Amino acid sequence: LVAVLFRMLTWRYRPTPRLHHFQAREVTIATQPPVAVQIDGEEMGQTPLRAEIIAGGVKLGRGVKVQNNVSVYAGVEVGDDAFLGPSCVFTNVMNPRAHVERKDEFRPTRVGVGATIGANATIVCGHDIGAYAFIGAGAVVTRDVPPHALVYGAPARRHGWVCRCGEALDDVPAPRCARCGDRYTVSETGVSLQEP
Repeated sequence: LVAVLFRMLTWRYRPTPRLHHFQAREVTIATQPPVAVQIDGEEMGQTPLRAEIIAGGVKLGRGVKVQNNVSVYAGVEVGDDAFLGPSCVFTNVMNPRAHVERKDEFRPTRVGVGATIGANATIVCGHDIGAYAFIGAGAVVTRDVPPHALVYGAPARRHGWVCRCGEALDDVPAPRCARCGDRYTVSETGVSLQEP
């Protein structure tokens, strides 16, 4: 008790020592000429807008929404009306190294029509994301995602099914969307829209 009182009475403010910032002596930044992006089968000049990285060899369908800070690399094909949320990233090599050239090892990634990829999601190369699939924010996709699947987590796992309009479907054999009224059939391979 005496020691505690002594510390309280003799305490004075002592600022923490300043941290010295590390300063690199030599930094090399790779610069490449701007590349053309193919959108809807047409070459669309030089892209990155708002700090997106869209490499050459990327195909974006009609109506695709690309949010800020998105990175899409060669070998990625995105179907019509897909949504790429803020800061989502696509990879194109499984085991990258700065000192090893692996351009001949790019693995293709396909995103289906109407699919949604949430903010900060990472899509590991070589996997297909089915039509109208919904990838939750922060998910790490390490395997194929079936159409209409709702996946999230690291690694991403299926936690349900979603409608074309983005609403979660009830876990029943023949769910009906509460928002738009579409009816679906659930099978072992996934969900399919019932024709009227």
